[in-house]
Amino acid sequence: MLDRKRVRENFAEYTRKYDPSDPKIALKIAHTYRVADNCEQIARSIGLSEEEVDFAWLSGMLHDVGRFEQVKRYNTFIDSESVDHAEFGADLLFGAEKLILGYIDDRSIDAMMELVIRQHNKYRIREDVTGKALTFCNILRDADKVDILRVNVETPMEEIYNVSEEVLLTSGVSDDVMAQVREHKAVNRDIMVSPAEHLIGHIALVFELVYPKSIELAKAQGWLYKMFKFPSRNDSALRAVKDTQAELTSFLAKKV
Repeated sequence: MLDRKRVRENFAEYTRKYDPSDPKIALKIAHTYRVADNCEQIARSIGLSEEEVDFAWLSGMLHDVGRFEQVKRYNTFIDSESVDHAEFGADLLFGAEKLILGYIDDRSIDAMMELVIRQHNKYRIREDVTGKALTFCNILRDADKVDILRVNVETPMEEIYNVSEEVLLTSGVSDDVMAQVREHKAVNRDIMVSPAEHLIGHIALVFELVYPKSIELAKAQGWLYKMFKFPSRNDSALRAVKDTQAELTSFLAKKV
């Protein structure tokens, strides 16, 4: 059985090494607990066993371990400007430092947990991932996406995207980004350049939520709708937000 108290205490001890007054660090601590809770809710909604629910919850607690050192070293969440935070976190947990030893004694879960953590931020899950591993990947990815919506509302976007307010509110959105929105796809991060495009990309994550519970959580929490109030001063961004809202409203209406 998983000792959740031990997991929480070990996570708290680990994150105390970083500056909790840094908005980026505080953001990721809160995000971790919320993603773990989302994982549990989604796992229960699809009838997984208690042991499997625990695994899903633990994946949420561990999924962003790499973010803290990423912020300390690079002061950014942008992987393309620093490190792939999922790969980095998995290396910290299962590589030379073996941080996983502080969380759980059962080594039989390591291979699957490492896989799930490495896959959580990828644009597409590897095609050879199947069965229960695919289920856990989908649960974590859904749980993460749902809370990213909250982060975009509760945290100043200038902090998230490492830009000034002026750059944030005057940045535009390209036709390439909107083409993927109209196809009801998550936007490939390789084509997102501006802060406004990243905002649209975060909204578009909802298109690829796998489980009904995930969509239910995204709708019930209300963060999604607040993101549509983005006060841009750029015409292309204003059009993009309006068009994305229309596309998502149509998409969600079919999911009732």
